[in-house]
Amino acid sequence: MTRRETPQPSELGDLEPGTRQRAQLPSRIADIAWTALWVLVALWAVWASVGLVRGVTAWGYCVGAWVLLAIALAMRVVVVRRRART
Repeated sequence: MTRRETPQPSELGDLEPGTRQRAQLPSRIADIAWTALWVLVALWAVWASVGLVRGVTAWGYCVGAWVLLAIALAMRVVVVRRRART
């Protein structure tokens, strides 16, 4: 191999196609998205509950927030269990 044919390193490094990190990237992005969704809905549920206690928020907002939080948490548990099986 001559100097001209020497492969040049790219800027991506570990994220090159075919690397283990590249294969794990979609899973990690999904984990971050689920965590962000769960935190956002949890904050909304707590905020709605505090508003309900103060008399500012309607029951519908509070119930809706807690139902969405339960659904998001259940879906997260299902995803983690499926991933653990494979």
